[in-house]
Amino acid sequence: MRYLRIATIFITLVFLVPMAAAAGWWATVDRPTSWRSANWSSSGLLPSPEQEPDAAIYVLAARTGGFKGAFAVHSWIVLKEPGANRYERYEKVGWGTPIRRDAYDADAAWYSNRPWVVAKLTGQNAEAAMPKIRAAIASYPFSHRGDYRIWPGPNSNSFVAHVMREVPDIDAVLPPNAVGRDYLAGGTWFAVDPDGRDVHFSLFGLVGLSAGLRSGFEIHLLGQTAGVDFLHPALKIPAIGRVGI
Repeated sequence: MRYLRIATIFITLVFLVPMAAAAGWWATVDRPTSWRSANWSSSGLLPSPEQEPDAAIYVLAARTGGFKGAFAVHSWIVLKEPGANRYERYEKVGWGTPIRRDAYDADAAWYSNRPWVVAKLTGQNAEAAMPKIRAAIASYPFSHRGDYRIWPGPNSNSFVAHVMREVPDIDAVLPPNAVGRDYLAGGTWFAVDPDGRDVHFSLFGLVGLSAGLRSGFEIHLLGQTAGVDFLHPALKIPAIGRVGI
């Protein structure tokens, strides 16, 4: 009973309290009532591709729509080949073609929510990583119609997290409120990043752990993540995101 009490207190303080705070904040935010009334246009976040001649890779995220936006973000990948005058955007959604390309502007708002850059590679580093990213996109096992599941995954964040794990050059992880990020590709329970810097255990995105130089230490519960980033000091707070120390 003592251990059960400790576990209950831990889950309440570390997971439920931040989620309740995020829900309270989100209830005060002015947001569109439906996808039809939402803004899906470019946010102006990324530079014009004509002004950036080098190769570039971006991982972007933005709060999602409806009340679930209190707890979750949507993420996607943007590529630009060297000398190209356009960006390519890749993401997984639950409608239409599962892996969508260029459905929106590369830096478009998502349900009127402005995106931010989670990770960025440019120049020779991006050029070297580009074929690996394309291979990871092509090899994603949940890329067919009917494979999408909003919770606990595989969903949009499961797709992006798969690519980021397969291509350590990106050297980043998705925000702690990227629900579905912990659903391992192929339905496996255990994975090690190709460069050996992170290990992951996940019971179908419901309960799990990640640890290593890239992830720090994370506890996953029902799609949310709590943890500490040691390399780039920050707390990872469920529903809220990264808070730098």
